[in-house]
Amino acid sequence: MRTSTTTWVLTTLLGWGVAVLMFFPIFWMVLTSFKTEGTAIIPQLFFAPTLESYAEVQSRADYLSFAFNSVAVSVGGTALALAFAIPAAYAMAFHPSKRTRGTLLWMLSTKMLPPVGVLVPIYLLFRTIGLLDTRIGLIMIYALMNLPIVVWMLFTFFKEMPNEILEAGRMDGAKAWGEVWYLLLPLTLPGVASTALLSLILCWNEAFWSLNLTSSAAAPLTTFIASFSSPEGLFFAKLSAASTIAVAPILVFGWLSQRQLVRGLTFGAVK
Repeated sequence: MRTSTTTWVLTTLLGWGVAVLMFFPIFWMVLTSFKTEGTAIIPQLFFAPTLESYAEVQSRADYLSFAFNSVAVSVGGTALALAFAIPAAYAMAFHPSKRTRGTLLWMLSTKMLPPVGVLVPIYLLFRTIGLLDTRIGLIMIYALMNLPIVVWMLFTFFKEMPNEILEAGRMDGAKAWGEVWYLLLPLTLPGVASTALLSLILCWNEAFWSLNLTSSAAAPLTTFIASFSSPEGLFFAKLSAASTIAVAPILVFGWLSQRQLVRGLTFGAVK
């Protein structure tokens, strides 16, 4: 009994320690955002808080415009990725071939390619077809960026479903789209929801492509943050304030949806 209690205490302390280490950069960013530029470089916990940096951030840039772009491209990229990934994962999960495993591994291997390696051809392609600094262009890039992960996750969730359920639907006259829409998706909804949430977070945090493919019209919050870094002087307080109001929506969203995310990621883990 004492051993199990000690183990539980140590595990709890370890968990809290890891959580504190992971959250500390966010805490320090928020703390710095309430400092002046003069005090931002001083590592102190106690100071006179001020909203000076937030006021300057709001006066220099239209936050709502950047936030709208982030929401539009994140939701659009996630929706487009799901539109392609659901049929692909369904086909590989329930109608596998000898190339299915190789295809999955190839898709995952594309995530190992540094994005800068394909920046020039994509930039030239977007410039030619007029997709630079457009939301449609970012939606396409974000969808392609997350497509391998989305397919892999959905494939894993779909494989947990008994094939007999879909066979029963076919015997009742259901076509392929009917199997997916009326049987597969409702039964794997936690997994699909967690996949969508993860893709949404990855799209929201993406900075490389937004900085290189947008300038003003379609620039999301990652570009908004980068605009406050300057080599000419002190910028830590303003940069922290811009980062805080940029990450606040996704932090709140993640906190509200954490139960659904955990439920989906553990979907089918316990039989």
